Amino acid sequence: MEEEEEGSGDPNLNLELHAFRAQWMSELKPSERSGLSGRLLHGSSLKKTQDAAREEKAAELFLRAVQEEQDGAVYEAIKFYRMAMQLVPDIEFRINYSRPDTDGVERTFGDVSDVEGDIEDLVAYFGQQLTLENGFPKTCSSEVGGTQRHISELPQEILMYIFRWVVSSDLDMRALEQLSSVCRGFYICAREPELWRSACLKVWGRNCTKLAPYLSWREMYLQRPRVRFDGAYISKASYIRQGEKSLDGFYRAWHHVEFYRYLRFFSDGSVMMLTTPDDPLTVVPRLRTRNPRLESVLFGHYRLSQERDNQTKVYAVLCKKKEEKPVDKQMNRFCRRNPAPEAEQNFYVGLHLSSRGRQRFCKLEWFQHSYQVIYKRTGEVIDTTFDLDKMYTPFYFARVKSYTAFSEQPL
Repeated sequence: MEEEEEGSGDPNLNLELHAFRAQWMSELKPSERSGLSGRLLHGSSLKKTQDAAREEKAAELFLRAVQEEQDGAVYEAIKFYRMAMQLVPDIEFRINYSRPDTDGVERTFGDVSDVEGDIEDLVAYFGQQLTLENGFPKTCSSEVGGTQRHISELPQEILMYIFRWVVSSDLDMRALEQLSSVCRGFYICAREPELWRSACLKVWGRNCTKLAPYLSWREMYLQRPRVRFDGAYISKASYIRQGEKSLDGFYRAWHHVEFYRYLRFFSDGSVMMLTTPDDPLTVVPRLRTRNPRLESVLFGHYRLSQERDNQTKVYAVLCKKKEEKPVDKQMNRFCRRNPAPEAEQNFYVGLHLSSRGRQRFCKLEWFQHSYQVIYKRTGEVIDTTFDLDKMYTPFYFARVKSYTAFSEQPL
């Protein structure tokens, strides 16, 4: 019955069906070599795809760990670092440390010249916009009408004098950058070369008469090594001291001693140094002014030196503030007092200035510490050099907002 149904069909349809069956059978029985090579090619392409996806995921985790570390979340950064290393152990050397610019062109993190060029173009662009809007160069314009006078009506000289008060003698350039984000006119005023030149002269004095190799005074101030004035440099040291034996002699106490050193620099070349066991929370606010009213504070002056090995060193000379003691006129006739010999005591400190991570000029390392005593009557000089051991830990900078909260005098 089935044979009759097949025979009664269309002959052309039967021919096509037989041809399809023959082609299908030929495809099901390929040679062994072609089947093996096909499977190998498919397996290698699949492995490449998996490796690329794994490396992309590891790079994403590594970049996220870098961002967490820069934000201060160390524990989160360690977690993402570990996940990235589990996927690709050498992801640190494969990753590309570049970021896309706004126009789609990649720019590395160390490219400073292009950024400076963009800033110069932005200043010129803002100047052209203000000229076209107002018909003449104008600092800014009022968006809301009112009966009171607007700051844009002030002359350029008075406005720049206000900017100098914002910077102040403490060189609060951070406040100047915040002021530049108010409007386009303030941005142009904050990039005034004379303003940044005055700041450079206050920091380096006669050592910055030439602008080269920097392109602008602002670039010199931001990139040339210098000490910071908007905070304090803090060093924490500790050691273990052996105590006395107990009364029964069975045990001996050990004491863990911690103390801090504080350095506070001022823009006029003066410096204060304090060594105390008190924590920074109580000491740092008292170092805001030049008269902290602390007995153990050393006062002095400092200078910056650029050595041949391209390292910046800070040299400071410190001494205790002289206090005038009242003369005791009531002398006992039966007791002849021999006054203590007058001596001048000076401390000489040498420090290496360097950067740490994203913070610039935030680390000071010891390389010299000596002590000199000069007896005024005899002229005898005694020099003592201290050995730099483990207790001479580096100083790290901590920004203090209250140091620049008030302006005593303009730049």
